[in-house]
Amino acid sequence: MKVSTFLFCIVLLLTGSCNPKSDDSSILFDMTWELEYISGPRIAFEGLFPNKKPQIMFDQESGKVMGNDSCNGYSADYTMDGNSISFGEPGPTTMMFCGGGERQFLNMMQKIDGYAMEEGKLNLLIGDVPMMRFKKVEP
Repeated sequence: MKVSTFLFCIVLLLTGSCNPKSDDSSILFDMTWELEYISGPRIAFEGLFPNKKPQIMFDQESGKVMGNDSCNGYSADYTMDGNSISFGEPGPTTMMFCGGGERQFLNMMQKIDGYAMEEGKLNLLIGDVPMMRFKKVEP
């Protein structure tokens, strides 16, 4: 009797302490996110994006992201499964050249394979490494 009570308590303890990872995806939608960090370029962030920071908006119904790459508008398909995310080839964009930061941004998006929310910020990841960080902004 004591053994079964002990085992029952262990099972309760283990199942009660398991906290499945919550789905943060709902916070992505109906929000404009502005880039505040990008990994990789040897140019300072402010030098890459001197006038306007890239932005991204997720449309849950269409499965598309849209925004600006600091210079031109863009849109692309995205797929999401849990905390995995990938972006399709950016679709039609305007063709202004503004210094190269826009190309860095769009190229990095193609490499992203996950996301995480941390302290209200959106991190786009390669593996577990944050490559781009976004903050919420008013549209």
